[in-house]
Amino acid sequence: MFFTSLTVAQTKVGGKVIDEFDEPVAFANVFFKNSKTGVITDENGNFYFESDENYSTLVVSFVGFETQEIPLKKGLNSNLKIVLKEGTTLKEVIVYTGKTSKKNNPAIDILRKIWARKKKNGLYMFDQYKYDKYEKVEFDMNTIDSAFMNSKVFKGMEFIFDNIDTSRITGKTYLPIFINESLLEVYGDNLKKKKKEILKANKNSGFGNGDGVNTFIKDLYADYNIYNNYLKFFDKSFVSPLSRTGIDVYNYVLSDSAYIDNKWCYNIVYYPRRKNELTFKGDFWVNDSTWAIKKINLEASKSANINWVKEIYIEQEFDVLNDSVFLLKRDYMMSDFSLSKKEESKGVYGKRTTVVKNHVFNEPKDDKFYREEVNFYDNEVFAKTDEFWNENRFEGLNENESGIYKMLDTLQTVPKFKKIYNLATILGSGYIQVGKFDYGPIFSTFGYNDVEGLRVRAGGRTYFGPNDKWRLQGYAAYGFKDNKVKYGLLGKWMVDTKNRIILSLGNRRDVEQIGVSLTTSNDVLGRSFASSSLFSSGTNNKLTSINLTTLGFEMEPVKNFIFQTNFSYRTLKSASNEFSLDYYTDLTQTEIKSEVKQAEINLVAEYTPKRKTVGYGVDRLEVDNNYARLFLSYSNGMKGVFDSDFNYQKVQFYYRQPVLIGGFGRLFTTFEAGKIFGEVPLGLMGVIPGNQSYFSIENTYNLLDYYDFVADQYASLHFEHNFGGRLFSRVPYLRKLNLREIIGVKGVVGSVSDENIMINASGLNYVSPENLYWEYHAGVGNIFKVLRIDFAWRGSYLDMPNARKFAVRASFGFYF
Repeated sequence: MFFTSLTVAQTKVGGKVIDEFDEPVAFANVFFKNSKTGVITDENGNFYFESDENYSTLVVSFVGFETQEIPLKKGLNSNLKIVLKEGTTLKEVIVYTGKTSKKNNPAIDILRKIWARKKKNGLYMFDQYKYDKYEKVEFDMNTIDSAFMNSKVFKGMEFIFDNIDTSRITGKTYLPIFINESLLEVYGDNLKKKKKEILKANKNSGFGNGDGVNTFIKDLYADYNIYNNYLKFFDKSFVSPLSRTGIDVYNYVLSDSAYIDNKWCYNIVYYPRRKNELTFKGDFWVNDSTWAIKKINLEASKSANINWVKEIYIEQEFDVLNDSVFLLKRDYMMSDFSLSKKEESKGVYGKRTTVVKNHVFNEPKDDKFYREEVNFYDNEVFAKTDEFWNENRFEGLNENESGIYKMLDTLQTVPKFKKIYNLATILGSGYIQVGKFDYGPIFSTFGYNDVEGLRVRAGGRTYFGPNDKWRLQGYAAYGFKDNKVKYGLLGKWMVDTKNRIILSLGNRRDVEQIGVSLTTSNDVLGRSFASSSLFSSGTNNKLTSINLTTLGFEMEPVKNFIFQTNFSYRTLKSASNEFSLDYYTDLTQTEIKSEVKQAEINLVAEYTPKRKTVGYGVDRLEVDNNYARLFLSYSNGMKGVFDSDFNYQKVQFYYRQPVLIGGFGRLFTTFEAGKIFGEVPLGLMGVIPGNQSYFSIENTYNLLDYYDFVADQYASLHFEHNFGGRLFSRVPYLRKLNLREIIGVKGVVGSVSDENIMINASGLNYVSPENLYWEYHAGVGNIFKVLRIDFAWRGSYLDMPNARKFAVRASFGFYF
């Protein structure tokens, strides 16, 4: 293997640059003599790079130090320790040490010219454009050593190490474990601000659905434009070195100038002014007339406040179409995912290579062309032959990449590997697959509340594949305190795949906490955290026995616009002797009824622009929740239908909008409003959602108990901003902890009509937030990378009986 690696790359070098006091020299230039091949050392002075050419001398330089030339042997030169001495004489050189000056700096003068021309370069110069794109995504286990290869885990699977290789970026050994290739046609219209990608072919190396993997990858490695002020990776906004705000977070040095493809270019080195911010280090070459970027590389600072990612490395190369047009021709990105940022820690490389060609300009398309198909799936896209790929790849696979397909096909026949893969699938999905049936979700097996006591639940679903057009699912549960069996059954059938027309029928008999969300739902199998959590504060006995039957129709006529209508019939009664849903049935308040029977027609329109999903079946997985959501619902209660008790109309509106605010984190804004027309009892009333758990729950109020406030008309507004560590990164002693600061405020105003107060016989004192109830919170996230703690304070209604004025809430999650 060592001999083979030398034949691939002729010269490899790696090591560390230090000064005379044994301190690392960060951001020093390291390159092969008489070449443009090199890198910049990281914060710890470490470096590694390689070349297909033979070089005999390594040059190491940094402003304020004497340049060193290190002789090299052929092949691999590892663990070099290079000591730089402080310089004594400098000729005709402006020295930038530490933080470079923002004034009289030629590099910044060039940067301003780049800003002035950035909208006049590349694809921005044309009204419309079209090009072909080849995209290759690969995942590799890295830092492979002999102890790892000899582990008992791999007994019987030793053949996988035949494909081991060495990274040209880090010098670490790696083992390819996954590859996905795509061929696409890309169309864009700068006037209409439209863009469309048409997938022509996809080849997947054995795991999961090809297009599903592709969707996940596109979110993980989102497209970016280096000329933008901020570059989004892993849901974080990194400051671009070409940003107009770059001079506040980067140091810039004009390092060199040379001809590249017969174009005179300047070389500018940049590196962060401060640690722990979302920044890069690297260099770029820029043309001296168009001020367009010819080459650029970006390497994320290891101290950047991002979890589970040890390295991010990007290379982009631009082609010269004519004297004035520079177009991106190759984009390479590599990430090192690891539980630890220590140099020796093992992890997984994620690589994406994009190559574009065959540009065509100024051929307009109508709006219908850019309309995204709702549920497109073409089996031929995923069934191209090996001969097709050999003829149509924009660049060939190397020997190890070609071996991935064969290796993974072989792996899936190994029983031990199947067990490992199945375990990972169970932990990821929450279901245990048994033939064509999935048991689960296993995380809902146990729960607790004051009515049911300890609750156990078992359930499952049919599962023939990720794109099933029909599905049956259900569960049964038992409470050891009330000694009652509960259940839920639901069937769904997608009768039209193009417009996602889905019919559903379900029934649920269970115990539920009503009023944990302002926006109501007829989800048959849903269950709130309030009635299923293992731990809660205060009494949790205001639960309702519900028997709900729904018949539903759903369609998606336009991508991410969903229309639903369903008929539901429910009976509601108290599940506890300590809680009542009683109401008066006459004006004299002499007759009382304890059970509500209600038939209802519900119409819903929901729009979720930029939502990304995986799969084309009746059930789809969402990639993330960072998209806007608009929800409008109209419900009509029908008295007399199936002996129903009430006539009413209910209108509800919900709007949630996440906004990335440059390098200052993300703001979530949520607005809800609703009104009930007609008389309704407590069981059908709007309840302001409280939170008696010890955990943070979205769109609930941390200082309210269940049923503290009720309302038949309401409006609420929530703001929460996550700074992503922007403030803590400026505090010396907090900087290394990579904590993230969160602040928020939420409020609700509402009222109850006199008619609804009059029919109430439950004994509950109807209180509504007529004078605005509000609370605020501040939190610290990313504690040990998984824990967030919020501190909440009550802002109004401080004199209410048993009012909680302060609370601490926690939440867990894995976030980049």
